[in-house]
Amino acid sequence: MDTMRDRFIATTSQLLDEDPRLALVLAEISRDGFGGAARAHPDRVINVGIREQLLVGAGAGMALTGLRPIVHTFASFLVERPFEQVKLDFGHQGVGGVLVSAGASYDWPAGGFTHMSPGDVALLDTLDGWTVHVPGHPDEAEVLLREAAAGDGRVYVRLSVQSNDQARPVGAGTGFTAVREGTGGVVIAVGPMLDNVLAATDGLDVTVLYATTVRPFDGDGLRRAVGAHGVADVVIVEPYLAGTSTAAANDALAELPHRVLGLGVGRAELRKYGEMDEHLAAHGLDARGLRERIGAFLHR
Repeated sequence: MDTMRDRFIATTSQLLDEDPRLALVLAEISRDGFGGAARAHPDRVINVGIREQLLVGAGAGMALTGLRPIVHTFASFLVERPFEQVKLDFGHQGVGGVLVSAGASYDWPAGGFTHMSPGDVALLDTLDGWTVHVPGHPDEAEVLLREAAAGDGRVYVRLSVQSNDQARPVGAGTGFTAVREGTGGVVIAVGPMLDNVLAATDGLDVTVLYATTVRPFDGDGLRRAVGAHGVADVVIVEPYLAGTSTAAANDALAELPHRVLGLGVGRAELRKYGEMDEHLAAHGLDARGLRERIGAFLHR
């Protein structure tokens, strides 16, 4: 199976052929994958070099001319390093674009903390008007990317090497979808966390919701899943900073007595590079760690 990043390159190259409104801005990352697209569309495929502030600013400038920019690099260089440009050049100027990241929280552990971005979604949460997609499979990434490219708003698509075994229905109007139903609580699995959540909750009487669009947060979907139980116990499992969506869940359940547990990447920096599976286990995001923490929370 190809990776989400592979699918992004193939899909975006095709979209550039089909839609003269689209432009692609790169900062060296994935440059080789877009060689054909750059030769075919030298006026709409721009590599600014290792200049991430310029990357975002150039994309916003293209948006001001009427183009639909797709802006791409690693998450830490796309959201964190040029955050002022994301805030001002896109948000303050009121223009749209598609930011597509790779690297996620620890896709390339050998790159060290400079190439890890567990706080990207939380950081974007400080800005207004961003749609945030976290696909869990390359097929989902393609659907969400095509939808974002065809729109006009500000969209962040967070790609990862980690992937679920199978794709689920995603896209406009999908919201949170129930993968498993139960009465003992609700567990929201975000993007590539679904397979581990399903393994962790096997045999537990819980509803598992799958989320690939996390902003806007599907409060209606969460309330429907909670139903008429009167009291809501909710666990949110996210592949980025733990607790990123707990405030959104609390707001959605403001009219109900409820408890919310946010699981995700911890704040402490892990200074041994290791492998992705070791990072998952260290943050308690493997099936075993999730089983222990979800079970302890729901059975208090």
